[in-house]
Amino acid sequence: MSWITEMAALEALYGTPAEATQTKVTPRLTPAYTRWIEAARFCFLASVGPEGTDCTPRGDDGPVVQIADPGTLVMPDWHGNNRIDSLRNILRDGRVSLSFMVPGSTNVVRVNGTARLSTDAALTGRFEKTGKRPKLVIVIAVGEVYMQCARALIRSGIWQRDDSAGLPSMGDILAEITAGAFDGAAYDTAWPSRAAETMW
Repeated sequence: MSWITEMAALEALYGTPAEATQTKVTPRLTPAYTRWIEAARFCFLASVGPEGTDCTPRGDDGPVVQIADPGTLVMPDWHGNNRIDSLRNILRDGRVSLSFMVPGSTNVVRVNGTARLSTDAALTGRFEKTGKRPKLVIVIAVGEVYMQCARALIRSGIWQRDDSAGLPSMGDILAEITAGAFDGAAYDTAWPSRAAETMW
């Protein structure tokens, strides 16, 4: 096995980045990046803590974040599985990265920054839906913003295919992990109505 262990060896392997790779990075949201992020209903939120890293999908029925100003994003923490892995990490190490995706686009906009958690009523109220508010919001101070090149999404053909047929369900996975002790079929049957009731 040949391991890369020195920065010089890594940089020599890849060479100098193209000019556009450097030019596209900005410390705040530009008008163009703002329009792009406002169109995104889905992103991945990555965080880091003492136990390691976490990356979680985040989505909404409108923009997945609101833009408070060119240097600040606000993300609601809607109902989930209550593991709060990302939130625990943010409390202890505020560094976060977000990857915003828009269906049909082969680009990804990335934001690196630092995050804090707030239960401020004015902030949670910005996201009220059907009389419900998120328990808290994640306030992200933008450190840098840039667009990822399209190669990964083009290679994957992600928007042109559906490979979901035959995949194991959550119930299947739970039943497998517990050697059948968990009633996976009952879980899958109950999931759609439970999700509808607890979406917000």
